[in-house]
Amino acid sequence: MTEKVIEIRNLNMIYSNGKGNEKKVIDNLSLDIEKGEFVSLLGPSGCGKTTLLRIIADLLAPTSGEVSVAGSSPREARLSHKYGMVFQSPALMEWRTVLENIELPLEIQGVSRKERRVIAEKQLETVDLAGYGNSYPAELSGGMKQRVGIARALSMNPEILLMDEPFSALDEFTKERLHGDLLRIWERTEKTIVFVTHNIGEAVYLSDRVCVFSSNPARLAGVFDVPLARPREHVMLKTEEYYTEIAKIRETFEEKFYENI
Repeated sequence: MTEKVIEIRNLNMIYSNGKGNEKKVIDNLSLDIEKGEFVSLLGPSGCGKTTLLRIIADLLAPTSGEVSVAGSSPREARLSHKYGMVFQSPALMEWRTVLENIELPLEIQGVSRKERRVIAEKQLETVDLAGYGNSYPAELSGGMKQRVGIARALSMNPEILLMDEPFSALDEFTKERLHGDLLRIWERTEKTIVFVTHNIGEAVYLSDRVCVFSSNPARLAGVFDVPLARPREHVMLKTEEYYTEIAKIRETFEEKFYENI
């Protein structure tokens, strides 16, 4: 029997400017995500994907509806560190070493220096950056910085990783390398990953399921199982099966996008 780790029911989000003007961003959205899944939230820029991720993370409160994260409310899940979050920019502190950046959440929680150093070094190994612990962010490439951001998100051993377009600012070569790195991290850690992207190929390559969103407001236009075999390697990007899955999702993606412009 599968275990639902995120449950979303009849979610609505309305933004108000305080002057009587309102904009509905999410409309009656329901979605379940199972433990250990890699699920992508796919849609055009500004369609509400990041808003949904921030509601799951308790960074925004919805107007109405219910959200359960690892059996708790989003607030309880945040306070008990049931998720880690990776942003588009890793936002590392330039004056702290790589290890010190990874240790930061543990330091805030009062974990001893010795214990947090052991944890940080283990997470550096998880993201294949062993040996860079004493480096500073300025000495790292963009892709390496993002891997440090992932290690920091993993430092509290969360059940869930929430990832908000973490590779969108990177060049294609670096992005492809990090796709492989992320899949290996996912396989090693068995975390549930919720990954926001507007790139169809990225969503297909990484995910077990792709949730396609329309915009203005965001509605769930379709949920696609990705039947591509695992483990996935870059050679798959040249296969007919990969392009077939992209074509299926693109049809829904474009149909719902052009409906709303």
